[in-house]
Order: sequence, then structure tokens, then C-alpha cells
Amino acid sequence: MHLDEILSYCLSLKATTEHFPFDQRTLVFKVMGKMYALIDVETPDSINLKCDPEEAIELRERYASVQPGYHMSKKHWNTVLLNGELSNDEIKKMIVNSYDLIVKSLPKKLQHELSIG
Repeated sequence: MHLDEILSYCLSLKATTEHFPFDQRTLVFKVMGKMYALIDVETPDSINLKCDPEEAIELRERYASVQPGYHMSKKHWNTVLLNGELSNDEIKKMIVNSYDLIVKSLPKKLQHELSIG
């Protein structure tokens, strides 16, 4: 999956915003102010995505291109190498799973705003 496809896909998810909170390279996608994806726009060879801890371990065991989150909590984040091992559909599924984990962790009021917005 290429950078432009990731940008387009993430921005298609409801209430997603994009930010550069760390530097001018690391693009962060947020839903309702919470991060769910990070990618280096100058060298887009991987993406960091939030993941259920048990599923994170399973994905790391199944795919060489899924590794513990670089500069992130290794328990809750994976770094997914964009090297062709995973199909675009698999990467999109991981992006949606990350997004959904964040949405589920939001206060009920914000979840409600998101569902009616």
C-alpha cells in the first residue's frame, strides 16, 4: 500500500484528522483527538497501528512484516512494514481495527457524537 492510498483511506474514516505533532515527517491520524495511525511521510515504508495485545502477538508470529511498535508501547502498537507481504486489504483491516480500538476507548459522549455526526 502506498502513502497516497493510506492517506486517502485514513481520511475516509469518520472524524479522522491529520497532524504533525512530533516533527514535519511523522504524520499522525487521530479520531476525536486520539492517535490511531502514524506514518513517516518522507520514508513511508511502515505504519504504526494500535492493536489488541493478543492479536498483536498473533500478527507478529504470522507475518515477518508485523513487528512491535517502533517508539510506541510494544504491547498495544505494531509497526507494519509496507513491503508487499501484506495485501492492501489486510493493511486496511489493520487500520480499521486500530481506528475501532480508539473509538471503543472514547467516553460514551464522544462515541455518541461520532455515531450521529
